[in-house]
Amino acid sequence: MSDGLVQILEGNTFVVSDDRGDIEASLTDPTGLFSFDTRFLSHWVLTVNGQRLNVLSTDDLQYFQTRFFLVPGSGTVYVDSKLSVIRQREVADGFREELRVLNHESEPVDLQIRIEAASDFADLFEVKDALSKTGHYQARVVGGHLVLEYRRETYVRETWISSTSPAGIDEKGLSFSITVPSHGEWTTSLDVVASSGSAEGSENGPTRIRDQRRVRRDMERGLEKWMQRAPAVECDWKPLEPIYRRCLTDLAALRFSTLTMPNQSLPAAGLPWFMTIFGRDSIFTSLQALPFVPELASTTLQVLAERQGTRIDDFRDEDPGRILHEMRYGELTAFEERPHSPYYGNADATPLYVVLLDEYERWTGDSKLVRKLEQAARAALSWIDEYADLQGNGYVSYQRRNDKTGLENQCWKDSWDSISYRNGDLPGFPRATCELQGYAYDAKMRGARLARQVWGDPAFADRLEKEAADLKRRFNRDFWVEDGEYFAVALESDGRQVDSLTSNNGHLLWSGIVDKSKARAVARHLLGPRLFSGWGVRTMAEGEARYNPIGYHVGTVWPFDNSFIAWGLRRYGFKEEAAGVVAGIMQAAEVFKGRLPEAFGGYPRSLTRYPVQYPTACSPQAWSTGAPLLLLRAGLGLEPHGDNLVVDPALPTWMGNLEILDLPGRWKRIDAFGRGRVDTDRMTMR
Repeated sequence: MSDGLVQILEGNTFVVSDDRGDIEASLTDPTGLFSFDTRFLSHWVLTVNGQRLNVLSTDDLQYFQTRFFLVPGSGTVYVDSKLSVIRQREVADGFREELRVLNHESEPVDLQIRIEAASDFADLFEVKDALSKTGHYQARVVGGHLVLEYRRETYVRETWISSTSPAGIDEKGLSFSITVPSHGEWTTSLDVVASSGSAEGSENGPTRIRDQRRVRRDMERGLEKWMQRAPAVECDWKPLEPIYRRCLTDLAALRFSTLTMPNQSLPAAGLPWFMTIFGRDSIFTSLQALPFVPELASTTLQVLAERQGTRIDDFRDEDPGRILHEMRYGELTAFEERPHSPYYGNADATPLYVVLLDEYERWTGDSKLVRKLEQAARAALSWIDEYADLQGNGYVSYQRRNDKTGLENQCWKDSWDSISYRNGDLPGFPRATCELQGYAYDAKMRGARLARQVWGDPAFADRLEKEAADLKRRFNRDFWVEDGEYFAVALESDGRQVDSLTSNNGHLLWSGIVDKSKARAVARHLLGPRLFSGWGVRTMAEGEARYNPIGYHVGTVWPFDNSFIAWGLRRYGFKEEAAGVVAGIMQAAEVFKGRLPEAFGGYPRSLTRYPVQYPTACSPQAWSTGAPLLLLRAGLGLEPHGDNLVVDPALPTWMGNLEILDLPGRWKRIDAFGRGRVDTDRMTMR
């Protein structure tokens, strides 16, 4: 999100405005009131006596609530104002805005207050891609409400707007003719409700307006309970505690409940483009947050099982057993102009589903859920061999079947140029990226553990372990770039190595597919000058033809990526190297005031006093929000072993003493302690 914008959110409903609280959206501007992938309000402008207001300050009260302090006037020079205006906005099934006008004079004042309102009802992807609409608009006044409507065949979206004070309502907004007494104030509350599919004259909007106050109370109580249930973190390095609180608060903001599980939540992917269920992102975030808020993993596993693929559908890239990529609800989905209801176009979420299921059981001991989801896990494991091996060579590959709107790259680096040769050439399809083989290996090994220890099927476990060992042997032969001593990012369809050096190597350590004899060379690359910027590991190494320090997947630093790299380094015993990654990302988090963006520039730290902003990064984004949590786990070396939690700290020296109190798990609650002993400055400050 751009600087100067103010956002509040809850689930997949969010409001983005300027710092005055006004909304003046364009076709390509992600400001407005959005809910379920539709912009329900694109224009919302307050004037007093026909004059726009100037901002004094903005209070970030909660993730779902903000307050704007305003005065009339124009220009950049503040003139002693006789009036002040306070707008307090809370999101809930739309939003409620309390408007207060304060008169600081000794005489009453007559004022004309006006709120102009309009909506383009743009699908989120129409905003992203600047597409035009084909339906019909209408604005009408119904029983004290301004109703904005968009209709295309049976697809109907409405915005209901009302005030608690008498207002003159027309098709373009609400007007108030008021007298504010001397040193007095005038107040009204404006309710804006997003409504889907209601018929003309229905009471859907008014009913939801009445429900808003209860929803807001529930959010306040829910946030308080969420924070109380989480472990407490105390550290000598004082920035860590606000970073941790920001992580928990942003995860709470991104929680998304489905109709089938209304009282449980999983993480939506990120604001503004991905406020919906994303299979891969929800899995990664649940893994990151598992030691702190394990309930996210439980819901993610159940929701994704409900929507697991059951048929072969080329339009949605669906196969039996495949885990969905994303759910969408907007107009383009309704008319199948985007195949997202749901869309299955990824190759990573399905093996990662099994990884999360096993890690969840290892941490929580919840074997009941693992037994409940046995068939979903078996179907995911079957997908790896029956549907993902597109070339018959034993490797997971991808190639979209929907050439019009399907994703071209179906790995986590899903931009068009993310998979390339050293010289910049792009490989053909199908593509078998290296980390997908690691995920498949890990899924088979973890599936074997669950089959043997929970499902009571040792024969299945033996088969999976044999398949995993064969995959590991072939992978270390076919993907290893001998002259560079690292793993190729992918194999071309003819078996040639796509030989650029990328951060994907760190995911291979995390999955365990790397032979021990090759692991040290991989770790050396990850912390070497071509990949490690000092702030974190770049997605692509400096010197590759497509390297760009502000290219989406070709040189930026992704906090999520780095958190799993640190976990992978710990898995192979590279404790000091992992501490270097922890140090770089945590220090970046301090600069970003606790909220790590989706990505930031990969410029060397020696050139930049601060990490460089990536211009269109999502913020907050779920797996960036979860990154500090996984880095804390990696720094303290937290690993479950049976009913015990092993703590093996390797923390930066400057972090001092670190305590995490009341970590939940199969051991009920336990405390973990560590002291910084690793000199990370030699890695991060070079």
